[in-house]
Amino acid sequence: MGHEFDSHIEVTRQDEGSYAADLAPGWVVGGGVNGGYLLAVVGNALRTSLPGKPDPIAVSAYYLSASVPGPATVSVDVRRDGGSIATAAADLRQGEDARITALATYGDLGALGDDVRTTAEEPPMPPPEQCVPNTMAPPEVLAAAPLLERFDMRFHPEHVGWAVGEPSGNGVLSAWFRLADGREPDPISLLMVVDALPPVTFDLGMPGWAPTLELTAHVRARPAPLWLKVRHATRNMAGGMFEEDCEVWDSTGRLVAQSRQLARQPR
Repeated sequence: MGHEFDSHIEVTRQDEGSYAADLAPGWVVGGGVNGGYLLAVVGNALRTSLPGKPDPIAVSAYYLSASVPGPATVSVDVRRDGGSIATAAADLRQGEDARITALATYGDLGALGDDVRTTAEEPPMPPPEQCVPNTMAPPEVLAAAPLLERFDMRFHPEHVGWAVGEPSGNGVLSAWFRLADGREPDPISLLMVVDALPPVTFDLGMPGWAPTLELTAHVRARPAPLWLKVRHATRNMAGGMFEEDCEVWDSTGRLVAQSRQLARQPR
């Protein structure tokens, strides 16, 4: 039996470089469809267009207007496909409305070497059973974010003050993460994971939908099975916008994805 996530990001080829998609209603948050889910839909169309190079390495997307559940079209323009990597542009549209325009580099993460050098530090987290599940989020959050039903998230106990009106003000959120139906993580799903947690502005005492303007994701390795650790942080809010930096670590303690997005502060 297939997994829900795979059916929700499925694309069907229409003609050369054009794919039909059906954006699932279960990914709505605030005033639109979740940006990470949309990036995974675009990423799946790119993967389908680039045989032999199945993995996103770098994807940079600009969000032009809020998407709604229902039919969509993803057009892919392969700019270069040679050697170990390929670069392609992609656009997601709904009718006459442009939703996302993206540029991506794809390759085969399994063919990369194992030389890993990093000064990044894996975030310390209590075991999942000692963390706070997303099912305990306030009713108004659950009502505004149906996508939370797709996830099993266990928040660091120090990063859930926002849920009871006591945000820390540090601008940091971290949680254990996996899909609720048990689907194991892969590079395409990581494009969704980098935008899965609530906006980090929740920890600044600013709840509400924070529309993404631009999101760049770097996928560094194919993740191992089981839980992921996800950490979001921000350092600067200005002009009604903030940046959100994300790190995703797999169950072996390897940093498998990084992202930065620019978003509007909640209204």
